[in-house]
Amino acid sequence: MAGLGFVEFLVAVIVFILIRYWRLNRYTPMLNWPVVGMLPSLLLNVSTIHEYLNSVLKLHGGTFMFQGPWLTNMDMVFTCDPMNVRHITSTKFDNYGKGSHFRDIFEVLGDGIFRSDSHVWKYNRTTLHSIYKQTSFQLFLHRTIERKVDNCLLPFLDHAWTEGVHVDLQDAFQRLTFDNICSLVFGYDPNCLSIELPEVACEKAFSQAEDTLFYRHVKPSFLWKLQEWLQIGNEKKFKENQKILNHWVYAEIKSKRRNSTNIESQFDLLSVLIREEGQNDDQFLRDTAINLLAAGRDTISAGLTWFFWLVATHPLVEAKIVEEIRENLPSRDVVNWKDLGVEGLNKLVYLHGAISEALRLYPPVPNEHKCALNSDVLPSGHKIKPNTIIVYSLYSVGRVEETWGEDCLEFKPERWISKRGGIVHVPSYKFIAFNAGPRSCLGKDMSFTEMKMVAAAMIWNYHIHVVDGHPISPSISVILHMKHGLKVRVTKRGV
Repeated sequence: MAGLGFVEFLVAVIVFILIRYWRLNRYTPMLNWPVVGMLPSLLLNVSTIHEYLNSVLKLHGGTFMFQGPWLTNMDMVFTCDPMNVRHITSTKFDNYGKGSHFRDIFEVLGDGIFRSDSHVWKYNRTTLHSIYKQTSFQLFLHRTIERKVDNCLLPFLDHAWTEGVHVDLQDAFQRLTFDNICSLVFGYDPNCLSIELPEVACEKAFSQAEDTLFYRHVKPSFLWKLQEWLQIGNEKKFKENQKILNHWVYAEIKSKRRNSTNIESQFDLLSVLIREEGQNDDQFLRDTAINLLAAGRDTISAGLTWFFWLVATHPLVEAKIVEEIRENLPSRDVVNWKDLGVEGLNKLVYLHGAISEALRLYPPVPNEHKCALNSDVLPSGHKIKPNTIIVYSLYSVGRVEETWGEDCLEFKPERWISKRGGIVHVPSYKFIAFNAGPRSCLGKDMSFTEMKMVAAAMIWNYHIHVVDGHPISPSISVILHMKHGLKVRVTKRGV
């Protein structure tokens, strides 16, 4: 009885201390609890994680130290300070790699360009860069996207208009970009985007895998690794999706090798790697393909989704884009967007500014993280120990008032246009949608090309109206998708 009384007394004291601690610190946005650290604050705000981190970063002057639970190795530094970003991505590039934590989370990417470090990363980057700059591949890229937009996207939108049905633009863009990147990587179109909206197993597997990858970031590693070992929860589904992706990609590689007699006339990345690079390692081809598929599908579809929401809610921007397209068509009598050609597309400065502005506010990859190899001191004065994880928020970098002004939350394409009518150059560590330093995105120009072609074709032909009352918020994922999609109504322009 006395023992029970002591236990009750001890519990009461602990509860009192915790309540007292909470009352003294309840206005601290990232409360550091005993034992569990700041993780409860993070988990309680996970549904609005990007805005929450942005508010915490702003309160701490752009950089703060996150304290994880004891013995979990979850301590890390968060920053959106452009000088810190430049230091990490460029000045001290050799001291900040992906690290074992990143490699554990993203093991699905293998030794591809996004997960590798050192000489493996350099080889991947050099190889892909040599292919991307080839004129034949650039022409193949333009023709592939143009054909897909003309033969699939516009008929899909025309059907929505004639039938008067609402469509989810985010889903349509994910299907479109998946078809495009499959064509570019494999020379094969899975035809995900059609009026019937078929379910394609490999495309669905990509979407489901992203959710698991995000939760691996906020769970202690021992917990998700235990789930992986036991094959329960998200990790079980993740393993199933990984098998689907591997089976599909290896089947495409096998098909390429089996039809090697036709490979000389093909310009897709897999064919070029086999033909010109003499690449016979199926694992390397698999890893390269998975990395490129993930980048080419998710980042561009997310960027297009936020762009069209912003344009649809800013009619003056839409009107300026339409007028710019009209002015750059070869003739006022021309009504086909394709007549812009590559040269006309490159003259769409205002459209380029509008896309850049959308990417500034809603970068497709909202966070990047690195691991320090050696001790260092950031420009902000924060001391970094070896093996410290550093997360820089691309979402917050685009909202730094010192860089973008007090109107940084406004959608203003004009901020990207110089007085002479050219495009304003902003250093990559400030406009970081395509990362910065040696790891800057190799596909930046390709991404702009695809986004401009899709935007020009759609805006020239249709008005996009967001369905009244449709909720807009970011999803909880490693990619900045919209949580509820983007439900719209389509009307034909000029009708």
